[in-house]
Amino acid sequence: MTLAERLRTALKEGHEREVGLMLSDTRDPRIEGDLILAPAAVLVAITDRPEPGLILTQRSAKLRKHAGQVAFPGGRIDDDDSDEIAGALREAQEEIGLIPDMVDIIGTSDRYHTFTGFDIVPVLGVIPPDLPLFPQETEVAELFELPLSFALNPVNRIRKSMIFQGTERHYYEIFWEGRRIWGITAAILANLSRRLGHDQPA
Repeated sequence: MTLAERLRTALKEGHEREVGLMLSDTRDPRIEGDLILAPAAVLVAITDRPEPGLILTQRSAKLRKHAGQVAFPGGRIDDDDSDEIAGALREAQEEIGLIPDMVDIIGTSDRYHTFTGFDIVPVLGVIPPDLPLFPQETEVAELFELPLSFALNPVNRIRKSMIFQGTERHYYEIFWEGRRIWGITAAILANLSRRLGHDQPA
């Protein structure tokens, strides 16, 4: 069975079972009440190698939102995009030069609502290893590959808390080779870990 087939089966089974996601796992803990959200999508690009990896970006420090953070390629869905998958593929091509035809789409994972007003759909796809990817300098400072097994292992995920406007809020952090992966990206990885059967929520 290929990597794509294994992931497709695991994701399907994950969506068929109750994994008990907490509200903070799918919604930025700073959101209170109703918030108008713009549709967005990110591409969770998994490299097809014996030890699969995840393609992640370090966002430019000059960006207005989520500057300097580790993120999946992605962004707002345009009117010309037919759906979330099309939007994620277009954004990945713009940000890291990933040709859409090189992506074997697996499916989608749990949505995440951001404090900055986006309804993000994570789109999973398998890509060949060692593609000649390159960052789009106005948005992406650099890109790197994180081992998938490390990213999905619950041992490597820390649940932290902060006080925001007098209320305790929770979020996740993952540290790898000096990089801090947190917020939206870490929450998407936590949800994906559960959907793929790597752990159960506390």
